[in-house]
Amino acid sequence: MRSKPLRRLIPETVRYDRARLIKMLNRYAMVYVKPETGTHGKGVMRVAQDGRNYRYQLGKQPRVFRSYGDLANDLAKRVKGRRYLIQRGIHLLKHNGRAFDLRVMAQLNPSKKWETTGIIGRVAAPRKIVTNYHDGGTLVQARRLLSGHMGKSATSSTIRRLEGVGVLAGQAMRNRYSGITEIGVDIGLDRSLTPWIIEVNTSPDPYIFRKLPDPSVFRKIRRYQQAYGRK
Repeated sequence: MRSKPLRRLIPETVRYDRARLIKMLNRYAMVYVKPETGTHGKGVMRVAQDGRNYRYQLGKQPRVFRSYGDLANDLAKRVKGRRYLIQRGIHLLKHNGRAFDLRVMAQLNPSKKWETTGIIGRVAAPRKIVTNYHDGGTLVQARRLLSGHMGKSATSSTIRRLEGVGVLAGQAMRNRYSGITEIGVDIGLDRSLTPWIIEVNTSPDPYIFRKLPDPSVFRKIRRYQQAYGRK
């Protein structure tokens, strides 16, 4: 948020409570409620206002409520006093009818400069609301996913922009947390092709990049990790 070029790419995100949830729903109609800390998309819920009804989905099965009070009471059981966030919902682009986002891997290279070393697409499993590979998502080349929504030139331009976002995010995070040497930036594109930073992971899984047809991407990621001491 302190980085001027990045701040406009971050969906509005606030701490979860009952009053903030209804305000965010009134503003955006669809939001995500997720644990403040966690991995693999566990506990992430999509909450939406649909006409006079409210609904949320955790996993594959949505639940529908006639009133906001009923929705909030049920969510309170899920949250159980833990710290959650509410984030503006982004209607992600889709591939074969399933939402996808992009994992941008950025690392501190041996020259002590931030570098984007890999980008890979993650397609949600059927009927799932999260794209995480460890929750059934499918890993797909980013260029293939983007080319389904834009031309060749625009695809290349978008990938260069995402690489730049990775570098800026790495610099911003290290300015605040000096020990950070790698990040995984999850970026979703909406229907207007606007990129949004959904979250930044400080312990990203490098092994998903083994799924790319070009093995040099994973080799570079591991080489950089070894240089700064990650086992």
